Amino acid sequence: MELEDIYRRDLNLLIALRVLLEEGSVSKAAIRLSLSQSAMSRVLGRLRNLTNDPLFTRHGQQLIPTQKALELNQSLTVPLDALRTVLSPEEFDPAKCAQKFKIATTDYAMQTILPFALPRIYEEAPGLSLEFAPLHHEQLVRQLTTDGCDMAICRPTGRVDPLQSDTLGLVSVFCLVAKHHPLADKTLTLDDYLSYPHAVIAISDGVKALIDSALRGHPAPKLALRAYHLEAAIAMLDSLPLIITVPADLAYLVGDKHDLVIKPLPFEFKPFDYSLIWHPRSDHSASQIWLRNLIKEECGRLISRRIKDMGLV
Repeated sequence: MELEDIYRRDLNLLIALRVLLEEGSVSKAAIRLSLSQSAMSRVLGRLRNLTNDPLFTRHGQQLIPTQKALELNQSLTVPLDALRTVLSPEEFDPAKCAQKFKIATTDYAMQTILPFALPRIYEEAPGLSLEFAPLHHEQLVRQLTTDGCDMAICRPTGRVDPLQSDTLGLVSVFCLVAKHHPLADKTLTLDDYLSYPHAVIAISDGVKALIDSALRGHPAPKLALRAYHLEAAIAMLDSLPLIITVPADLAYLVGDKHDLVIKPLPFEFKPFDYSLIWHPRSDHSASQIWLRNLIKEECGRLISRRIKDMGLV
């Protein structure tokens, strides 16, 4: 039988058959299905027409199933159980999760935000598997639509429609200089910032464009190095008086690790949103809701604490 033929049949009748078999009574089945007894009798009549079998005989008040009814009952067990599973609210137990999630993320988020969420993720879901893919802003919709990514963590560079998003928190920008830098013990001025050589790191997730916008009308900073890795800039600190401008929480992490001096920007800069982004198809996925909520809670708490520590709020 083709799907369109099945579609034309009243499959609710099969549910009624199962209830009749379980109750053995038209009146009890009617109560269970919220029907009148006469309506339930009409349902039984339609069932007999559908199956071309009487299905039940009476013995007093009890319905006795025919062999055909018993055979149908046995055949219905698997598909009805499958329908219960499909139509029941999805329950998610992270402890039993063996799913693989693919997250598109920037290097910045991978180094400064996500590591603080990973321990709890694997504590709650030890069987879970995570894959991180490089985020491409211009291909974000495609990454979350056809490239298999479940969610993305980044600074949105434009509208994310038709995607869904939730803000993790605000991120600002600080400067890093070596302890032997001429400005290490001085207040950083705008003239200083524009006079000394700079390093731009791709990890900064579009920070250069934001800096350029904030400095519109001023001379461009002297760019000495543009690299994908912060280590390249750090390796040059002994030979060049570099100023490295990076997101503030990354500045704190790197400053502590490499004994560098952290300085605020010498001009007005508006902190930017960092966001968790996903496709609407995942809105109601219990497993993805759990993962999104955990990332938002852990990463949001971290960003908020750093913002407070930096005196930005």
